[in-house]
Amino acid sequence: MLSGLHFIDGTWVSSDTQLDAPDSPLAGVHQVSDVQIGAAARAARAAFRPYSSTKTQDRATFLEAIAEEIDVRGDQITEAAVAESGLPQARLVGERGRTTGQLRMFANLILSESYPETRHDPALPDRQPLARPDLRLTHIPLGPVVVFGASNFPLAFSTAGGDTASALAAGCPVIVKGHPAHPATAELVAKAIEAAIARCGMPKATFQMVHGAANEVGASLVQHPEITAVGFTGSLGAGRALFNLCAARPVPIPFFGELGSINPVFCLPGAVASRGAAIGAAWVGSLTMGAGQFCTNPGVLIGVTSAGFDAVQTSVATALTMAAPQKMLTDRICETYRDTVEGMSNKLEVLGVGTGEGGIRMGRPVAFKTDAATWLATPDLHHEIFGAAGMVVACDDADQMVAVAEALEGQLTATLQLDMPTDREAALALLPALRERAGRILCNGYPTGVEVASAMTHGGPYPAATDSRTTSVGTMAINRWLRPISYQDFPSELLPES
Repeated sequence: MLSGLHFIDGTWVSSDTQLDAPDSPLAGVHQVSDVQIGAAARAARAAFRPYSSTKTQDRATFLEAIAEEIDVRGDQITEAAVAESGLPQARLVGERGRTTGQLRMFANLILSESYPETRHDPALPDRQPLARPDLRLTHIPLGPVVVFGASNFPLAFSTAGGDTASALAAGCPVIVKGHPAHPATAELVAKAIEAAIARCGMPKATFQMVHGAANEVGASLVQHPEITAVGFTGSLGAGRALFNLCAARPVPIPFFGELGSINPVFCLPGAVASRGAAIGAAWVGSLTMGAGQFCTNPGVLIGVTSAGFDAVQTSVATALTMAAPQKMLTDRICETYRDTVEGMSNKLEVLGVGTGEGGIRMGRPVAFKTDAATWLATPDLHHEIFGAAGMVVACDDADQMVAVAEALEGQLTATLQLDMPTDREAALALLPALRERAGRILCNGYPTGVEVASAMTHGGPYPAATDSRTTSVGTMAINRWLRPISYQDFPSELLPES
């Protein structure tokens, strides 16, 4: 039975205030109170030492158990997620597999010889003029972590998603702030984690979840003195506000926010001359995937004016005429998307638009066209549009294309469409700026679809993320919840296992 309750210290609890849950199997959800937030934070702190002291084998077994419990509830979870998010069943089945895959990936990581990173400088008692002590470095968990569920990934970036999986693997208790767009999905996944806690004998407050729609809920969570780190995937405005609150605390804490990107695609002359039409069609396919609601949505396509780039644009316009409106995640997201598109239509030429009329919560794809001089002079055009709206930017020459690259803010990704060896020099001219601005650079691909792997970086310079040194996808994500500690001249029987 679904309840809309909070899961605090091993118990499902109610609140005095309830909120509507449109498009959800739930009739409503409870609004968490400050008292309940305090209780959850203190419970997480009490659970930290016993949970962080568990053997890595036991934590790995726990992560595997969460994955198994999610699989047991798979059909019910998918059904709820389809109803709440509007995403197609096949996409959510795949996302559920990605979620359980991440849990198993971190289970394997913490059992590997490479985890945690350790270093040893043996003592040099005879060194002159001073002896060197014995130094051993390892990494330990930070403490209780708050994770904010993401609207566009109700599974892989939410309740048991990558932030939660990596924090639990590190030995940190987690409090999830469930996203109001998919509370039933969150509750079902939370019940899977509850079952795994019971199976594995973990502390009751190893995982907790609260609901709430107001900004004050997020503020109360990240400012509570027992919270030691925060993981967030969402909008720049909300993420920056929470980041500022974390930094303003009497004891500041790390805030790891992935805040989106326009993910530029640079089309180099040799590539557009040989396959311009294919590039345009493939870009539209990536742009419209998932109603454009991916953080890696390729929002800007850039090339030098030429017959080949004309073919790219013709292909974009043609492909859009076959792109139907798609259901968006929430009414508010759809309304914001439509308002933004209407505003852009008053400023820029429309290159192509999707077929059919958009109904309730349906977003119609569109592409705009502008020249590089206008784009460079208009900072408002440099911002992400959350939805299937893209922009084609025509440059006068290769130097102007480099100027566009230099004007970019931090990005999750940047892409080069190129043919070698024709485009070698043009690519080399762009790469210095792109390396400084992107967490991932693609060659002859499209950024939608993030491989969950050890070598993946899903982050980038601000505003793509709040810390460009780390990632929210891949095994390196665990480093967000660890800190180094050195032991000097310690007896071996007092050292941690690692």
